[in-house]
Amino acid sequence: MVQQLARRHGGEMLRYAINGLLATAVHFAVLTVNLEVLHFPSAGLANLCAALAGITVSFLGNRYVVFGHSAEPLLGQALKFSGLYGLIALLHGGVLMVWTDWFGLDYRQGFVLATALQISLSYLGNKLLVFKK
Repeated sequence: MVQQLARRHGGEMLRYAINGLLATAVHFAVLTVNLEVLHFPSAGLANLCAALAGITVSFLGNRYVVFGHSAEPLLGQALKFSGLYGLIALLHGGVLMVWTDWFGLDYRQGFVLATALQISLSYLGNKLLVFKK
């Protein structure tokens, strides 16, 4: 079953992974510039601005490169994408809260678990809801 999925969607999954790495690199680069060059007074604010840049790169890459489907109006897809990512961010935070705060387990392991869940749900949500053909 996994081999069939890889054969059918392998190229798309590879593009998705590369797009995610690029978006993460943009996020980190903007964060670094915000803190080191622009001297933002708050790391939280610097990260929020950087996250918006990374999310924008992720959206555009998914729309035009990963899923290659841009027939739906940009605004409609952007709203769906934002809603999906908002829900996934809440889920990610919830997993970490339960794992670490409630169960007292190592936050790093919880982060890995939550991130794996995030990546899976993001791919499926983008494919089936946001950029569906």
